[in-house]
Amino acid sequence: MPTCPACGSPVDDGAQACPRCQLGVSLFEAVREAAGSGRSNDPTYLRTIGELISTIDLTPPPAVAAPSAPAQGLLSRPARFPALPAAVPPPAAREAPPVPSLVDFPALPAATGWKELKRRVDDYFQLARRLGLDFTAFESRAAAANLSDDEASLDAVGREMFVHLASAIAEEFETTIARRNELAQLVPTPSADVELESVRASISTGDLIGAYRRIVHLRDTLARVEEEWAAGRILVTECDLLVQTIRELGGDPGPAIGPLEEGRRSFAKGQRTEAERMLARAAVALWSVLEPLFFDELKRRRDRLVALRATGVDIAPALVDLREIAEELRQRNFVGTVTAYRRLTAFVERTSTAVEPPAAETLVAPVRPTPSV
Repeated sequence: MPTCPACGSPVDDGAQACPRCQLGVSLFEAVREAAGSGRSNDPTYLRTIGELISTIDLTPPPAVAAPSAPAQGLLSRPARFPALPAAVPPPAAREAPPVPSLVDFPALPAATGWKELKRRVDDYFQLARRLGLDFTAFESRAAAANLSDDEASLDAVGREMFVHLASAIAEEFETTIARRNELAQLVPTPSADVELESVRASISTGDLIGAYRRIVHLRDTLARVEEEWAAGRILVTECDLLVQTIRELGGDPGPAIGPLEEGRRSFAKGQRTEAERMLARAAVALWSVLEPLFFDELKRRRDRLVALRATGVDIAPALVDLREIAEELRQRNFVGTVTAYRRLTAFVERTSTAVEPPAAETLVAPVRPTPSV
């Protein structure tokens, strides 16, 4: 009985897809080879892209050869990703209730004496420096109040400072909430949620110093969560970009969608290792669907480049993109491959528009004067 290379589930003979992750049986071999367990490491697509480059380049292109050592499986080394297109944001993997914003403005705690008031104002100045606020005017007023032991004036300075600081802290808190809410749609954030409530409690009691200290700690916690889940988040975005490209080229990503959805479900449950493993295999399965469509389209772009070069157009930028496609394929970086392909496509379309005359049917016939009777 065969075993699914994506999730490891047994698959009955004659089945069309894995019963758990729904990976199409036709993609089993491609995923198995990319995971490092296949017998063949022959990168046929490298030879294909090398042949495409050689048919249009006037100078010998750099050799695009298979690695001297057996090709590593996609999951046996860290992935290498360029900046992902902004048009493909990471989709939500789970539904998490957003943390609500602040509703009530904090009240200033009452000071219990001159010394307490001076200490509070000094603390506010320190907090203002950490927040990058310009409190120069307050400093001169506070200094004058201290020299004259004017408690009422110093209290007024403290109250005004509190309003400015509370507003700045509230803005910092809102920014941190937005970061948490975005992250919580992808992965669980239980420790960050506890800290958020501690920040809210500090703000509600007017403890701005404690609120800021907890916000800094909360940001460190969110940064750790983001770092822990960074690889999986990038894999989700990579898979979505591949799905989008398959559909743009008229293909059906259906046989490879199952592992992507299974990876998202593992994300939502907080199963990071399982999610990354499944998503990496989903990327390979999606590339297996995209590959024939991709090279058919690339050949059409090649033919158009040859025609453009015959008209005297400098196609050197396109050759740079083609060589980058070859390098990204050699690294098995499918996002880099698609990104370079899109730059190549944009160049071909932009250049073609610039050199081709308008179609005959779009030309406006000259208006002839009507002969006078």
